[in-house]
Amino acid sequence: MEWISDPAIWLSLATLTVMEIILGIDNIVFISVITSRLPPELAKRARQIGLALALVFRIIFLLLLSWIIGLTETVFSLGLTGPIGEDGHPSFETDFSWRDIILGAGGLFLLYKATTEIHKGVEGEEEHALISGPQRAFGAVIAQIIVIDLVFSIDSIITAVGMAEVVGVMIAAVVIAMIVMYLASGAIAAFIHRNPTTKMLALAFLFMIGAALVADALGFHIPRAYLYTAMAFSAIVEVLNVRARRNRERAKAELPPPS
Repeated sequence: MEWISDPAIWLSLATLTVMEIILGIDNIVFISVITSRLPPELAKRARQIGLALALVFRIIFLLLLSWIIGLTETVFSLGLTGPIGEDGHPSFETDFSWRDIILGAGGLFLLYKATTEIHKGVEGEEEHALISGPQRAFGAVIAQIIVIDLVFSIDSIITAVGMAEVVGVMIAAVVIAMIVMYLASGAIAAFIHRNPTTKMLALAFLFMIGAALVADALGFHIPRAYLYTAMAFSAIVEVLNVRARRNRERAKAELPPPS
């Protein structure tokens, strides 16, 4: 129990928890968007299952650290030599690990899913898809959540391994982060459901995250701080738009009827 009095352990736990919450934003956005076309009771159950699976995957991967670390080893190489950048390294990746392959495949899936969901929203196909079979839609949603949970969990745990050395600290940080994600998921999902334009913005976020994952797999690392700053700025603007629209509707409703 010596770790209780070790401030370094507590600092590591706090830092890693914040990092896991930030990395979990992608997970929350995807789950909130993908469940938005389900009936409320099925959507809530899908969110609970999705976040529970995300927690289970992360803990399992933490218990298999040696395997996770092995995912960063080169699996194959294209044998190409990219242009040398200012840091003395090739400007793009020519050696690929399992992590690169998994992140690249997950990124392509996000690009595909975001594109098809945007198309459905523009063409008005969402209600038709929902009416055609909510139970079948529920199964498809869970399957997609499992795929994305695996991708985001691997990325999250590899980050955790680089920030902490004690497995217990990593598990505690993941559990705390998942509790925060669970508490926030309902409010985020409800907000997206009430505001269709917000859903379109969230899909744009998923497209951007997918592109970043593919770029990362190819060796073009885009700092996550840039992505999250852009997402936060866009979200603030959207919240202001939603509030302005509600105020206009309220003011219009309060106007006296024309004589």
